[in-house]
Amino acid sequence: MRDVDVLIIGGGPAGSSCAWALKTKHGRESLILDKTEFPRLKLCAGWITPLVVEQLELDPATYPHRFVTFDTIHAEYFGRKGVRRVSMKTTQHSIRRTEFDNWLLQRSGAEVIHHQVREIRRDGDHFIVDDQFRANHLVGAGGTHCPVFRTFFKDINPRSKEYQIGALEEEFEYDYEDPNCHLWFGENGLVGYSWYVPKGDGWVNVGIGGWSEHITTAPITLRDQWDFFTAKLKSMGLVRDHDFKPKGHTYYVRERAKVGQNGRAYIVGDAAGLATRDLAEGIGPAVESGLQAAASIVTGKPYRLKHMTKYSMFNRGLKTELLERFFDRRARLFSDRIWSRGRPAGVPTKSDREPEKVPAS
Repeated sequence: MRDVDVLIIGGGPAGSSCAWALKTKHGRESLILDKTEFPRLKLCAGWITPLVVEQLELDPATYPHRFVTFDTIHAEYFGRKGVRRVSMKTTQHSIRRTEFDNWLLQRSGAEVIHHQVREIRRDGDHFIVDDQFRANHLVGAGGTHCPVFRTFFKDINPRSKEYQIGALEEEFEYDYEDPNCHLWFGENGLVGYSWYVPKGDGWVNVGIGGWSEHITTAPITLRDQWDFFTAKLKSMGLVRDHDFKPKGHTYYVRERAKVGQNGRAYIVGDAAGLATRDLAEGIGPAVESGLQAAASIVTGKPYRLKHMTKYSMFNRGLKTELLERFFDRRARLFSDRIWSRGRPAGVPTKSDREPEKVPAS
């Protein structure tokens, strides 16, 4: 049996960020187990914020893969009173997860073993994994179906269907003409949004996602919305002559009360259900939680999820605290009161009859 100080299950951004911080900031070694060999396909829009770039000390000029920066995001909000078009001045970035995740993992300096975890148990002050590994500290970074969550957090930190996200998306090679990022909120009553995100050098990611609870009762199915969405992409000239083959996945947005530490076991990223409440963005919370788990392991201070980023569209500060305290007490403001105000399907508009054609830039 192999003895290790810190055993991290899952080599995505949460796990690799934790390993990187342990080694580079604190001189602590860790071992990462992952059921999939890297590089691997990862369903994700691949959207990262300036905060992620800062926390990872990432220099875009030296990053060796595709890295696109958007200074404007073009969005449409389909409310009951019509369509509102907004151009949001911002700084956001897109990457390909298959490249980004592999780069983060290699940069972490941690040893990585291809291994699917099947059983975890406590043995005194240690954790035994598949009778092959014994660890002092255990970090669950294995995503929604993380075995660390299942073993040590499922009962004390149950997940609610109210906070579950369902998504369909596809990333593919495409010689796109429009280099801008486009978002569509609430179209056809979808409690969520659709996206078109260029990746640079001939790759693009398109997808739709929404709150599962609303999807099951919506007047349009997620698959029907996908068909509508891809037809719109073709009509707008964003994607032509492509045989779409989407894949689905599910994860959870941030609930109000979450437990991230159980003794010397931790959960980070999607294992802890930390996607933002407004845009269901997961990379930022994954990185942030991985870094904080590393700090907790080293200092012995409690690992708390309370102060981690909860919203993608709002910077942390007094306004965000007031938003959460007075308007978003159940962490359901955006799903129940904002995105759910989209115009229900069946109410014809010009957009339904013939999606607006805009020139590619």
